[in-house]
Amino acid sequence: MTPGHGSTVDGVLRRSARRTPARVAVEYADRSWTYEELDEAVSRAASVLRAEDLAPGDRVGAYGHNSDAYLIAFLACARAGLVHVPVNQNLTGEDLTYIVDQSGSSLVLADPDLAGRLPESVRTLPLRDADDSLLARLESAPVYDGPEPRSEDLVQLLYTSGTTALPKGAMMTHRALVHEYLSAITALDLSAGDRPVHSLPLYHSAQMHVFLLPYLAAGATNIILDAPDGDRILDLIEADRADSLFAPPTVWIGLSNRPDFTTRDLGGLRKAYYGASIMPVPVLERLREQLPKLAFYNCFGQSEIGPLATVLAPDEHKGRMDSCGRPVLFVDARVVDEDGKDVPDGTPGEIVYRSPQLCEGYWDKPDETADAFRDGWFHSGDLAVRDAHGYFTIVDRVKDVINSGGVLVASRQVEDALYTHDAVAEVAVIGLPDERWIEAVTAVVVAREEVAEAELIAHAREKLAHFKAPKRVLFVNELPRNASGKILKRELRDRFA
Repeated sequence: MTPGHGSTVDGVLRRSARRTPARVAVEYADRSWTYEELDEAVSRAASVLRAEDLAPGDRVGAYGHNSDAYLIAFLACARAGLVHVPVNQNLTGEDLTYIVDQSGSSLVLADPDLAGRLPESVRTLPLRDADDSLLARLESAPVYDGPEPRSEDLVQLLYTSGTTALPKGAMMTHRALVHEYLSAITALDLSAGDRPVHSLPLYHSAQMHVFLLPYLAAGATNIILDAPDGDRILDLIEADRADSLFAPPTVWIGLSNRPDFTTRDLGGLRKAYYGASIMPVPVLERLREQLPKLAFYNCFGQSEIGPLATVLAPDEHKGRMDSCGRPVLFVDARVVDEDGKDVPDGTPGEIVYRSPQLCEGYWDKPDETADAFRDGWFHSGDLAVRDAHGYFTIVDRVKDVINSGGVLVASRQVEDALYTHDAVAEVAVIGLPDERWIEAVTAVVVAREEVAEAELIAHAREKLAHFKAPKRVLFVNELPRNASGKILKRELRDRFA
């Protein structure tokens, strides 16, 4: 058997525990764990899991809210050679059953308030808040002394968000994620002295693999919140307990729209990370104006690459506010046409990747794997433009580009134009079936104040070619999105078609 050389997800924590055993690693609610305590808890949790008649390679579902127990369970799966399957805690019914069944999970670790949603046939173990929970059993469990996983072993099935089709389980190895952690640390300037707060769902790859695990590798003290609670986040910043925050554009928009955002003392916030979906340029400009000393980083990628692929650093924003930056340390990227050939700089095409961070394919989906991995490159489904300096700008998802009268319109450009109107709080632009235009450019708007459809269309026409301006504006109270903040345009298209 080839030795794994320690390039494993759980090895990241083990090294930090040996380096700074007494430093606080994680705070959650009224509990805190030093690095040494967290490492021991992971080893004991690994013993608990293996005692559940699980063998290396078995899949273990994780269906819980943010907590220290959720993190310990993931690392315990990694140490015991099990394959962790994070499940969106908002899923119910057929969507929930699909992921549990498709992954072949032998056991699901579930928070008690969620366990009742699972089919009765599914074997469960409470994560916390129960006498027989994983967290409660740590004290009496032995320290795990079983075989170590190898770097090439699977450690997680990372299901795509399923905005255009049924979710697919990206098969992530230890080696892929460890490479991604190093890419994140170097590109995002993560350090042991940072005080990050983690509020997005830990089942989602961005919060877990771009921030929490890389920060554990760096040796920082991490605060885990149940959810992105604006009051709690701003309180932590004002109390000088947090100076680093990652949030999707929807959360940043919500924070910037708060009446107290400009009156609270937020000078202690040093690093602001945004990603998971495209940040509207007008919103970013407003945030940078309100907090001029704050360093903003744009993080872009997708589940299949761990998920970080490109970063736009703070000193790179000037003149390219809509860019997602350049590829991170272990990622090679190109922009190609439908035949897989490079397109000239400045020309839209599909962005493709080659990287040790990439998944091994999709779990039990050979056709989808073959379609995504062609000619030695992973085809992302994102439409992008590369400039002469190597910076990428994401134009749209390939499937979200609107064909209006035979002319392709990128929804992002229309959204940015509408965001410059004071009455627009949020907007998503989609194409709806139309007899004349094939697809009519349609804006779905959450309004901050009363505004007429005609006014918004006229505003867009002042900033765009007329064929790009929306033909219709629909008003809604809120936009549908997944737990990572990504707007579900497929759901909007279905609703209004």
